[in-house]
Amino acid sequence: MNEINEISTPKIIGKTTGRVIRPVAVSRARQNNFARRIFFVFTLVPVFLIVLVAVGLLIRSWPIFTAYPLFDLLFGKVWKPTDGLFGFWPFILGTFWVTAVGVILAVPPCVLTSIYLAEYAHAKTRSTAKPVLDLLAAIPPVVYGVWGLLAIVPFVDKALAPLSDRWLGSVSIFSVNQPTGFGILAAGIVLAVMISPLIISVMYEIFSTVPNDLRHASLAVGATQWQTIRNIILPQVAPGILAAIVLGASRALGETIAVLMVVGNIPQVPTSIFDSAYPLPALIANNYGEMMSIPLYDAALLSAALVLLIVILIFNVLSMLVIQRMLRRKWVS
Repeated sequence: MNEINEISTPKIIGKTTGRVIRPVAVSRARQNNFARRIFFVFTLVPVFLIVLVAVGLLIRSWPIFTAYPLFDLLFGKVWKPTDGLFGFWPFILGTFWVTAVGVILAVPPCVLTSIYLAEYAHAKTRSTAKPVLDLLAAIPPVVYGVWGLLAIVPFVDKALAPLSDRWLGSVSIFSVNQPTGFGILAAGIVLAVMISPLIISVMYEIFSTVPNDLRHASLAVGATQWQTIRNIILPQVAPGILAAIVLGASRALGETIAVLMVVGNIPQVPTSIFDSAYPLPALIANNYGEMMSIPLYDAALLSAALVLLIVILIFNVLSMLVIQRMLRRKWVS
């Protein structure tokens, strides 16, 4: 009987190892290799899409790059398409100003909230807070824009601007040059509220990855809960916190509708958080499809989209490099 089984079951002998390889193992290896190739292709799809979008924008904006030097486009301060002047510098600075104000306002409360939810809050509090955060993250940006228009702009105009002009007017970054309420601070507040649910959710998950053994060991040697958080948990999750901040800042860089409604949309180089600004996304959303009879206007707007894409990619790549360097230092130490 054993001889019949051995004859009826074909065997394949490996050329290098000499091991007996049955057809079932060969079939499984082929299936695994096929699945690995399929997953590899799907992994490359996002990279391919980014390259495709960048190439498409470059082709459509190439006429303006051939008509004007790149330096004049990026660092030009005058935007008058009817006169053939396409300076992107006010829009680039406006994008960074609004994003920086929004991130600065959002990060401290987000870190404290995530610490509370992960380390101090009761389970019922967490179960209530998580759906609320998800709900806030799901609100459409135009709703935040309307809220900013009806609540934040008057608040900045009637409360924050007079207070800053009275106590911090001598500092240029806090000086009030136009008393309308529409400006960088209003847009930054709206952005801070918009990106906070995302940052808090990511930070909360990061704090949850810290093993409880580290907390128990620290508490066992007499450390308080705050000392445990400050000396044990925060150093462990520092790269993750930075990654959450980068994720929120990336969303803030590309936000359009909510910022467009409250930022003022004046192409100027800002000098104060109360100045009006004109970020790149607002420029594209406001003007694309209009005045296309102006020479190179279409190419100028698409080149603005290309600049925004490159800025976001550079920002994310540099941030990932910083995170990887922090992780390497952590592993070495």
